[in-house]
Amino acid sequence: MRFLLIVGFLSLLFSCSEPATQKNMNPEKAAAFDWQGHRGARGLLPENTVPAFLKALEYPQVKTLELDLAVSRDSLLVVSHEPWMSHHICSHPDGRPVAESEEQQLLLYQMPYDSIRRYDCGSRGNERFPGQKAQPAHKPLLSEVVQAVDQYCDEKGRARPRYNIEIKIEPDYDGVKTPGPEAFARLVLEEITRLGIKERCCLQSFDVRPLQHLHRLAPSVFTALLIDNPHGVAANLEELGYTPDVYSPYYKLVAANVVDTVHKKGMAIIPWTVNDTTAMKALIALGVDGIITDYPNWIGDVE
Repeated sequence: MRFLLIVGFLSLLFSCSEPATQKNMNPEKAAAFDWQGHRGARGLLPENTVPAFLKALEYPQVKTLELDLAVSRDSLLVVSHEPWMSHHICSHPDGRPVAESEEQQLLLYQMPYDSIRRYDCGSRGNERFPGQKAQPAHKPLLSEVVQAVDQYCDEKGRARPRYNIEIKIEPDYDGVKTPGPEAFARLVLEEITRLGIKERCCLQSFDVRPLQHLHRLAPSVFTALLIDNPHGVAANLEELGYTPDVYSPYYKLVAANVVDTVHKKGMAIIPWTVNDTTAMKALIALGVDGIITDYPNWIGDVE
């Protein structure tokens, strides 16, 4: 059923619009268009690593770095998509690939950061991204990423980017793979404030719970609701309980009526993760406000 709904949305997307580029936008919208490097530049370098974020910044159109957060045993914010060592990309400190059977014994929330840092999650590359350049890479702290990005931007004379930070949590993670949603939200809020990036952050999640806590704790903080279901804008917002700044659906769920509804509710719409230039052009034609991609090097093909 879900597959059929997604196909229907995708068909509507392409039938309702002709491919477009940023050149067709008015200058104000084109200047504000939010290209985001997904996990830095996952198609080019190991995901969620300092080299990947700096690579994304080589492309001047990239305004935002998208990343994911987990929490270590010593309550430090670790940039990682999974709250464990993935068998797809990670290796033990001695070089042995992490086995799938080991993942649940290698939970980041049960490991101090000094131990996490010793794992290599870049040298093996990523079979899903054959063009990715494999190189040794560790899971950095959020603070390490911000420091490296600030230094790079200052040296290059580049504007410092925004951050789109996903709080990776699900109900069955609570207390085992991550802190609970309120504790996780507080950790993130405290850290982005300490790092001086609070005004340049959007905090996103598929799980409504941390977003609800963030809205209560700091209602001025930018938030985004991530969507991977076909339930519709109204139903998803009802579950969240408030209107966030950004509605961020899987790109195949985007259609003209979705864009229109989101804009009428005063939200921006920024779909994820778009790794096809034809789809990028179609989404731009529909009026989305930004695009999250693993391939910032393709942006020039759709300008």
